[in-house]
Amino acid sequence: MIVMDAAAPTVLHLSGDIDIFTTAALRRRVLGALDDGPGAVVLDMSGVTFCGAGGLAVLLHAQRRATALGVTVTMTGISPRLARLLEIAGLNDRLPPVA
Repeated sequence: MIVMDAAAPTVLHLSGDIDIFTTAALRRRVLGALDDGPGAVVLDMSGVTFCGAGGLAVLLHAQRRATALGVTVTMTGISPRLARLLEIAGLNDRLPPVA
């Protein structure tokens, strides 16, 4: 679900596994929000149960696209497991978490 408010960032509530079977849909969803959204997009990761290499690639691509568009991307609801994965992949500085 995408929640849009002109005064607020676009919030994408992600859930389930982000794996080889779901990355294409996730890519379309995130890139669509970046193209259509305001100056900020928040990825709510609280419902994510697994994130594989394809998911990391989507997040990295989204960050690069956001930078090119001048859009800020942040994440919230990051589990300790996902936080560790982002740290290992070097993405925790590129996609900063928010409270």
